[in-house]
Amino acid sequence: MATAGVPGRFYRCACFCSENLYVARYGLHVRFRDEAQLRRDYGPILRSRGCVDPKDFEELLEELQQEVERRQRLGQESAARKALIASSYRPALLEELENFERSDLPKGRPNTMNNYGVLLHELGLDEPLVTPLRERFLQPLLALLYPEWGGARLDSHRAFVVKYAPGEDRELGCHYDNAELTLNVALGKTFTGGALYFGGLFQAPSALARPLEVEHVVGQGVLHRGGQLHGARALGSGERWNLVVWLRASTVRNHLCPMCLREPELVEDAGFGDGFTREEPDTVDVCALT
Repeated sequence: MATAGVPGRFYRCACFCSENLYVARYGLHVRFRDEAQLRRDYGPILRSRGCVDPKDFEELLEELQQEVERRQRLGQESAARKALIASSYRPALLEELENFERSDLPKGRPNTMNNYGVLLHELGLDEPLVTPLRERFLQPLLALLYPEWGGARLDSHRAFVVKYAPGEDRELGCHYDNAELTLNVALGKTFTGGALYFGGLFQAPSALARPLEVEHVVGQGVLHRGGQLHGARALGSGERWNLVVWLRASTVRNHLCPMCLREPELVEDAGFGDGFTREEPDTVDVCALT
């Protein structure tokens, strides 16, 4: 099956502002609605990970409230950054990404766990680079490798470059992606350590006993299911940049949000949003036409 047309508008699920909020200091993803819910659902595990003083909990509450507010503003702020960047900047990937990082232009976090990197749609690289990559190269391959995960019906994405370096982000905790499928490519530079590790599908991090490890090789990529638990070991030395593309199929996620595992509650958003649509795009059976 191949997508005959792209939906006119994409949405995100309302759970984006309350589910899977990452607290780095405690190595924990949490659901957050209010203080009472947080204490009830996560009190014991937070205490076991060092959140024992009232001040610790107050700081955690403030951090979560700030993250919720940041997520609520994300679409509007991202659109404003994209417009400003487009007026004065033309990138040419890794070297230019470094130049952009050193510039005084506004920058958004690539995702909720990485602090250093670049959102490619804000640089205007979706249309000339990532969309053709998805449609012309990745979709034919993923239709064969992952047909049951929407590989033949990919109609949106979220692409970003993340950076790992001493004094910045060095590792990435266990998580799963807001995507049906993920591409992760090592762009450079010279580094040691930082291997990817993988567990099962939507597996609890506490159950990750014997993960599969994959070393990064510059110029090579890894394809995996978005719901597969994974993370990155600590960087040993050097500096590593990775291109990550979250690949989404609305015909899959419209039935079940991969982040809250419920029927999505749609909220209007800019661009590709989180890949949800109000209608399933028309599809055509390519085999029947040949």
